Amino acid sequence: MSAIAVRSLRNFVDGEYREASTDAFTPLINPATGEEFAQAPVSSAADVDAALQAARRAFGGWRDTTPKERSLALLRIADAFERRAEEFVALECENTGKPISLTRSEEIPQLIDPVRFFAGCARILEGRSAGEYMTGHTSMIRREPVGVCAQVTPWNYPMLMAIWKWAPAIAAGNTVVLKPSDTTPVTTLLMAEIMAEHLPPGVFNVVCGDPTTGAALVTHRIPAMASITGSVRAGMEVARAAAGDLKRVHLELGGKAPVIVFEDSDVAATAEAVAMAGYFNAGQDCTAATRVLAASAIHDDLVAALAEQAAANKTGAPDDEDAAFGPLNNARQLDRVRELVGGAPSHADVVAGGHRVGERGYFHEATVIAGLRQDDDLIQREIFGPVITVQRFDDEAKALEWANGVEYGLSASVWTRDHGRAMRMARALDFGCVWINTHIPLVSEMPHGGYKHSGYGKDLSMYGFEDYTRIKHVMSNIEA
Repeated sequence: MSAIAVRSLRNFVDGEYREASTDAFTPLINPATGEEFAQAPVSSAADVDAALQAARRAFGGWRDTTPKERSLALLRIADAFERRAEEFVALECENTGKPISLTRSEEIPQLIDPVRFFAGCARILEGRSAGEYMTGHTSMIRREPVGVCAQVTPWNYPMLMAIWKWAPAIAAGNTVVLKPSDTTPVTTLLMAEIMAEHLPPGVFNVVCGDPTTGAALVTHRIPAMASITGSVRAGMEVARAAAGDLKRVHLELGGKAPVIVFEDSDVAATAEAVAMAGYFNAGQDCTAATRVLAASAIHDDLVAALAEQAAANKTGAPDDEDAAFGPLNNARQLDRVRELVGGAPSHADVVAGGHRVGERGYFHEATVIAGLRQDDDLIQREIFGPVITVQRFDDEAKALEWANGVEYGLSASVWTRDHGRAMRMARALDFGCVWINTHIPLVSEMPHGGYKHSGYGKDLSMYGFEDYTRIKHVMSNIEA
């Protein structure tokens, strides 16, 4: 029986489960019930050091493996994940409260595909052509792994965000110590257990803990790179901590995606698509379609259509086949959503939802709030819940001004039949991803990452893979 199957979790270090050095634990709560189902250790600085020492010992050997060997290991890991998909679904849904059917259909494919993609990336490292850029000398480029990577993942997509971190790092020849969110470590530990069957000890290590554990990880002298997906506040703290010894930093932080709907859009179809992309995962997605800007000509019709969609998108328990989304992740997040919705200004109109659902678990209704102004908190702050806001705009220039008028720059979408307008908006929108007549699809081959307070660096794609490498110039005197 694995350590995952018992209520007290352990760290996974140097190829095996290990007890933490402290007696401090974090209770793990099933968000669908509000009840504790397990405990995870709050790892100390000594636990973090032990994991990093293991990663450093493993780095030399893993760095020197061939791309073919690393690729094969990742392909075997992906196959193993696929065989044990139902275990991942059961554990992820217990830990997050997500609908079982949606987790199986939407997240399991996205768990496996990036691993296989980065297995391919390992074999196609690119660099400038070798040649004689100075007479009598041949120059070449080496692309090398960075070293030991410290990684921190969030609670909204525990499985997927872990994959986005460790898969490119390990494919490039790095070793990893990863700290999952304190509320959702379970599936990351299962990953480590499975990966240990295909990787040398120390290549991938998991330490559980709270923010103090994360701080010990990113401030430690061993890691050459710190990578986090999380809040803006956490990203800024990591950047400040990493500055102490000039670690490379990779940040994927918050978002406040504008959804710009022009008057030539199909209102009913757009409302359905926006609701799906806004309420998926209870809106706990940095790219969620939750900030709608509607052209005046279709504003009222779109608000009405979104209200209908909110009524149709029900929240429910993991085993509810009709649930469009599950609960919020934790009591603190539920309180945050309720505070923002409850604090809506007097000029706002809550046209659908707006309330907690039941007293058991952390469920909240799908909500639509219209009549908002650009400087309202509901527009400027990331809600991270099942709440769609709507603003009315009169022309393209105003839509663009308001869309860009937030601190975030992760993603945006434009809804129009006018190709020229779509291309103008895509060029001018200050966001790392712009969708046209769709919102939220991601593929392993394309980069994910933002600007401004949404961070820097890319996940997925060859760009994300290259973030975990460094460039070395080698010049040889061929006339010596």
